[in-house]
Amino acid sequence: MSAEKRATQPTSKRSVEQKGRLITGACVIVVVALVVTLIFMVCSRGLTTFIFDGVNPAAFFAGTTWNPHQMSDNGQYLVGALPMIAGSFAVTLLSCLISLPFSLGAAIFMVEIAPGFGRRVLRPIIELLTGIPSVVFGLVGLELVVPLIRNAAGGTGYGILAGSLVLAFMILPTVTSLAADAIDSVPEAYKDGSYGLGCTRWQTIVHVIIPSALPGILTAVIMGMSRSFGEALAVQMVVGNAAQMPQGLFTPAATLTSVLTMGMGNEAMGTMFNDVLWSLAMVLLVMSLFFILIVHLIGKKGAAK
Repeated sequence: MSAEKRATQPTSKRSVEQKGRLITGACVIVVVALVVTLIFMVCSRGLTTFIFDGVNPAAFFAGTTWNPHQMSDNGQYLVGALPMIAGSFAVTLLSCLISLPFSLGAAIFMVEIAPGFGRRVLRPIIELLTGIPSVVFGLVGLELVVPLIRNAAGGTGYGILAGSLVLAFMILPTVTSLAADAIDSVPEAYKDGSYGLGCTRWQTIVHVIIPSALPGILTAVIMGMSRSFGEALAVQMVVGNAAQMPQGLFTPAATLTSVLTMGMGNEAMGTMFNDVLWSLAMVLLVMSLFFILIVHLIGKKGAAK
């Protein structure tokens, strides 16, 4: 190789590195700009309800009557969002409680009990379930879950329980996959030490593997809650869409997403009703960001350990 080629080779490498940094930096700037723009747009439109439309924030978050087309005797719009907020949290928490035992059990079986079968058969099935559209789960809930609840408990069959069962099936693949990854990341030295002390396999799973993988398992649960809280179509098909405070598991209710999907396309931009829907979207966005923050905090605690 000539001296000139050797001299130009480092220069060309630096040029390629600089171009790579510029391209990746531009991509980061675009992503950050999109996120900031999204948050700014939703929050600016959501705050319009309180700043320009004169809606009392206390009446919005604590009110129990949802009828934005009417006004109360004191001149306030009936835009109480508490029934939808309560419905969203009820459906989210109950779906996670239903899904967690099955997800954790499937993850333990897939990684510790039958790893070969789990890797060849269960993981592909779980990945396949992850890609099923939410409308399919909604149709299954509408044709199977709602009639089953109606025949067993009476009533219409629509309500918190129906929505929770549908969401539990929806988040099951996500929670199972993330929990399996967390369990699989436990060092083999921990297991070998437990077996060396004479512990059985189940003692090792309960007292060593699950505590070691707990941050990852909690992250899986929070990610499942985040998806459950933001799901719209499947819940709308089975929850009943009644904007009232939940009276029980078997009575129709509403969630933030169900009210948004039903109302956003029917109201003109700039109207008070449209602004209130943007306020509901802002609440939904804040809760999603809160779930993401919890995931990061859990990840930092897990890394510190």
